[in-house]
Parts: sequence; C-alpha cells; structure tokens
Amino acid sequence: MTEFIQPIAGKLNIKTTQVATVLDLLAQGATIPFIARYRKDKTGALDEVQIQQIQDEAKFLKEFAERKAFIEKTITELGKMTEALQERLNKASSLVALEDIYLPYKVKRKTRAQTAKENGLEPLATMLLEQQQKDYLAEAAKFINEKVADADAALQGARDIIAELVNEDAQVRAKLRKLFETSATLQSKVVADKETEGIKYKDYFDFSELISTIPSHRILAVLRGFLETYLRISIAPVEEAALETIEELYIKGMSPASDQIRKAIKDAYRRLLQPSLETESRTALKTKADEESINVFAENLRQLLLSSPLGSKRIIAIDPGYRTGCKVVCLDEKGGLQKTDLIFPHENNKVASEAIKIKNLVQQYGIEVFAIGDGTAGRETELFIKGLQLGLPIFLVNEDGASIYSASEIAREEFPDQDITVRGAVSIGRRLMDPLAELVKLDPKSIGVGQYQHDVNQFRLKERLDATVVSCVNNVGVNLNTASKNLLSYVSGIGSTLAENIIKYRNEIGHFSNRRQLLDVPRLGNKAYEQCAGFLRIKEGTEILDQSAVHPEAYPVVTAIAKELGIATNALIGQEELLKKVDAKKYVTDLVGELTIKDIINELKKPGLDPRSEVQAFEFANIYSIDEVSIGMELPGIVTNITRFGAFIDIGVKQDGLVHVSEIAHKYITDPNEVLKLNQQVKVKVIDVDIVRKRINLSIKQTEEAPARKQLGRENHLNKPAQGNKPKPAAPAEMPMTDALQALKQKFGR
Repeated sequence: MTEFIQPIAGKLNIKTTQVATVLDLLAQGATIPFIARYRKDKTGALDEVQIQQIQDEAKFLKEFAERKAFIEKTITELGKMTEALQERLNKASSLVALEDIYLPYKVKRKTRAQTAKENGLEPLATMLLEQQQKDYLAEAAKFINEKVADADAALQGARDIIAELVNEDAQVRAKLRKLFETSATLQSKVVADKETEGIKYKDYFDFSELISTIPSHRILAVLRGFLETYLRISIAPVEEAALETIEELYIKGMSPASDQIRKAIKDAYRRLLQPSLETESRTALKTKADEESINVFAENLRQLLLSSPLGSKRIIAIDPGYRTGCKVVCLDEKGGLQKTDLIFPHENNKVASEAIKIKNLVQQYGIEVFAIGDGTAGRETELFIKGLQLGLPIFLVNEDGASIYSASEIAREEFPDQDITVRGAVSIGRRLMDPLAELVKLDPKSIGVGQYQHDVNQFRLKERLDATVVSCVNNVGVNLNTASKNLLSYVSGIGSTLAENIIKYRNEIGHFSNRRQLLDVPRLGNKAYEQCAGFLRIKEGTEILDQSAVHPEAYPVVTAIAKELGIATNALIGQEELLKKVDAKKYVTDLVGELTIKDIINELKKPGLDPRSEVQAFEFANIYSIDEVSIGMELPGIVTNITRFGAFIDIGVKQDGLVHVSEIAHKYITDPNEVLKLNQQVKVKVIDVDIVRKRINLSIKQTEEAPARKQLGRENHLNKPAQGNKPKPAAPAEMPMTDALQALKQKFGR
C-alpha cells in the first residue's frame, strides 16, 4: 500500500511518515486502540479517529485501484484503449469519474441508438452534429430503406444516436452532476388515495427542499415514506438550466441542424440523464444521511457506554410491573445473584406486606442501593420504595434492551435456571454497577439511542458501532478476573474465541495472578498478548503494575525510574510529587519513546483510574403521567437520546419530551451535541402537550436567561445600593417521605 501513502497524507493533512507507520502497524495485525495508546511515539500521537481515517482511506484507494484496473483491462480487450483515454483514466480521482469514462464501453441491453446504428443512420447523426447549412430533410431522405420508413424516421434515429452520445459524455455528466448538487430539489407528493393510510408522513405530502441543505433526518423520513409507497419523490434542478448546460457544449450557433440537436438533448436529458442522475443523487443523499445518522448513533452509544458506574455495591434491583408484579433480585458486590422474589406493591391490599418483605431483604443481604427499571410502573415503584424510609439511594435505570437481553443466548448461558423476568432484573442492577460491562452484551441497535437506525446501511452501522464499543472498552480497561466473555471479546487483540479460552482457563486456575499467565491460554500467542495485555487489569496480583494501564513491555522503564529515585517500584505508585520530578527523556529506548514515558508517569500517579465520572443521584418532579403535564411547567429531566434535530428528555412520565434544536440554547447551534450529553441532568419548560398523539415539546433555553438579559441584570445590579445577599429561590417542593406511602395508597386505591 505504499502507493497510497502520499494521497492519504495530502487528504488528511498529516505527515507521510505517520501514514506509513500506521499502515505498517495495521498490516502487522495491530488494532486501532493499541496503536493509539501504545505506539504514540511511532505515529506522532495520532488519535483513534485519525488512525481510523487512515484505514478507511486506504480501503477506498485499494477499491479504487482495483476498479480502475478492471476498467483498463476491459477497454483494452475491446481494442478501444487510446493514449487520450488512458490519460483520462489516470486523471480520474473518484469512482463516479471512472464510471463516467467507462459508461460508453459497458455491455448494455439493446438501445434505440444501437438499433438506429444498425439501420445505417450513424452518418446522418454525424452530419447533424457538424451543424452545417444543409437541407437535412432532404439529406435524411437518402437514408430511407426497408427498416427506415421515411425522412422523419431517419431523423428520429439520428437523434436517438445523438441522445445516447450526450448521455455517455463524461463532461456533460460532470457538469450536470454539479448542477444537481447545487440546485436540485428533493420533492415529494402523497400517492393518490393514501392520505389516510400514510398520515404519519403528512409533513411530506407536498414537500420540496434543496438537496444541498436538506438535513439527514428529513432525507431518511422522505425515503422511508417512498419505500413504504406512501410518497412519490423526484430529484432534479430546473429543467431549463440543465438543458442550457448541455446546449453550451453541443450547439454551435444557428443552423437547421440546431433544432434537431436540441430535440435530441431534451430527449437525452428526460429519458436518460435525469433519471440516471436522480438515482445517483438519491443514492448519494442516502449515503450522506446514513453516515450522519450513524455518526449520531455512534456518539450516543459512546456516551451511553461511558455512563457513570456506581461500582461495587450490594443492590436490590427491581423490574417493575403492575398486573404481573415487580421482580426483585438481590445482587452482591460483584453482581452475583443472591435472591429472587416477586412483590405486588401496586395492589392496595398488599402494600404493607410487600413493604415488610423489602425491609427484610435489605437487612438480610446488607443492601446498599436500589436500582429500579424506568419502564412501566417504574416511577410508582420508586415512590413505594421511598415511602419505606430506608435511607438508601434509589436510582431509576434505563431499561432499553433489557427484555432483548433477557431472551438472548447470553442470558440463558448466564442464568440457565432463571426465567426472563429474573434475568431482566439482574441486568437492570448490573447496568447501575457498570453500564459498559452490561451493555456490551446487547446488540447496540437495541439500546435505543440514535435516529432512523433501522433505515441506514446495516453493515456500515454494525461496523461503526462495533468499533465504538471496542474503543470504549479499551479506553476504560477490563478486570481480567471478573470480566464476562462478552466484555473480553471487545478487548484489543482478543475476539470471541480467545475470550472463551480465557474464561475456561480462568475457571481452571481460579484466577489470574499476573498478566504473563495469559500466554498459557490456548491459542493466545505473543501478538495477541502484545495487543491485549495493557488493557487488562489484575487487582491484588503478584505484579503491582498489572493493575495499571502500563504495558508489560514498559515495565523495565518503571523499574529504571524507581531505581533512579532510590525507591521500590511498589512504593513509587501514587507518588505524584516524586513523579513530577522525573525527566522522561532520560528513559527513552528503541521500544519506548518520550510520549509513552509521559503516559506511564501519569498512569503511575493514579494507576487504573476509571476515566468515567461518578454516578449522580437524580429526583424527578412529582408527576407520573402525561395527563399531569401542563404548558408552562418547569421540570427536571435527563437527556435520553440526541439526534441532529433535537434531544429527547425523560421528565418522569412514560413519554420522553422533545427539545427541538432551536429550543436548546440561546446561541445558534446545528448539533445538540455541542451543548448536551447523554444522561445529562437538565431543567426544561413544557411548551406544548399533545395528549392524543402522546407528544411533549420542551424548551431548555426558556428556563435560562438570554445572555443579553444577564448582562443587563449585572449592570442594574451595579447601579443599585447593596442590600445584602438575597436567599436563592426555593427548589420545587418534594413530597415528604412520611407522606409517600399514603400517596401511593391513594393513587392505586382509586
């Protein structure tokens, strides 16, 4: 791939040596997380995104080179290759340009132009293109034969030949393509008699927007309506502009032939070029929208996977329900299942007995935290637990995908003797402990973040989401002695087969005491060990550095640093002030450079530090259904999903509310991710409620002062005499714990 180095470096604006190094490392079997983390000195500190871009560009260039070689071979075998044609192929820089050049030489079904040529009309077409002052009706009469009835038929055949010539003209297609890109509109109309059936696409029943500006979510919505046969769509610029573009290349002035050529051009555009470029534009729009949607999904998934973990706590996890009851499980600090039960706290005559049952479980298993699924009956179950006044933290946990996990092969393998309700409750509790470790067991598409994930290219979506999971897992690191097979499979260099072998070997030996034991795992060789070792952690092992992100290949550097400082390696860990004095340049070797040594020093200051923030408790307002929501309310909420058109906020009722991108901030933003993150706690104002359609529209910016008003307020404050500190406005009143149980009885006693 050496021939790709220069073009990749130029496109990505990085050094050729960096590109060459990355391509070489990838060819040797190195993974992107490993290269980004442990080969910084070789790559010049390229990050994962840049390394991924290099890999993607190399893949494209390889495909481009293979297609170009095929086209050259095909044209050469046809005996049509010329120096000029070869030069055009060499100058082509995109697959589209290559295909335009190749178009006249493709094998195709019999066309009207081919029939006309077989009827001997090609000389007449050539004569017309010369556009001389002749009587072309008389000239056409010379071509009448048993297959050409009259002069008009001869002219029609000549125009068919010209139309095909225009259609296959690479210059024409390039200019029209540019016109489509800059001025074509995507138009949609409702299919006759499908207005009622396709009502969800009402916004697109008579719709038009420039394809150069239309956002991805509208592209996908229109295309979905088209595929479901509710909408008719077309993509085209103003026809007159397209015809003028072609005529500039073919019309040479005023002559009797000009009208014939104009007719051929119009036919070529309407019958051949416009449909072809519309299909091409639709494909390009879909690809662009797919990529945008996939980017949104990947970013949301990253934020979700890196959600704050609670850590090792003894938990009661509850999968709530009304009629079928609430499934209760008790988990130990490692997520192990200790006890299962079923309670019916939403039946008025059972509230007291179920309260006693929960209190007994808390005492018997030393419970420290409650985790409650946020689905049906989640808020009401939270209210029930609050009413018990146990003084323990209560967390509502996003349960999207929990039912899918419960019925999965992974869940059956983990809990072969438990039903799906128990598995679901366990998953809820484990999600609170460590979202990353639990969510990797799910297909990312079932987690419930993103936009139009079922409409986009599924292969590309899976590829991108898998890469995101790999990045997150390796960024956090994995405990080798507690990780599940699923979590281990995402570690750099491991995969599903080696993950299974690691689990089997771990079961045989009890636990790993050092990283070197990985080399005893069947089929885990030196290369896999190199790739994975730095991302695996062993707590309380025989080698203290095994609990850190320091790679085993760099252990001699740490030993040298400790020796220079006159301190034992074990004693060096956590010595921030002492480590600040270390000169990284003194310890550079052929294998470990200065950037890596600086990373090592930072890691030694706080070894194994989890990059994720601590989980924060959250309280919803005392509302439980959309019927209790009214315009003007200001409520606390949590960001549950982010799209390009806005963010969805959980305010504690069954339906998430939507904050349109225009209602997020006082400044202009095009992407909600500029100011919001998944699981962020926000304050919102209700600006519209549609109970019939179960939609809630919210605003974040209307709960905040505009910047100009804030400045005015400060100026007014400076002009006023000091009056002491005013008390802050009181927070929304919370229901007293002592009243919670009574409220629950009243709510469900109706």
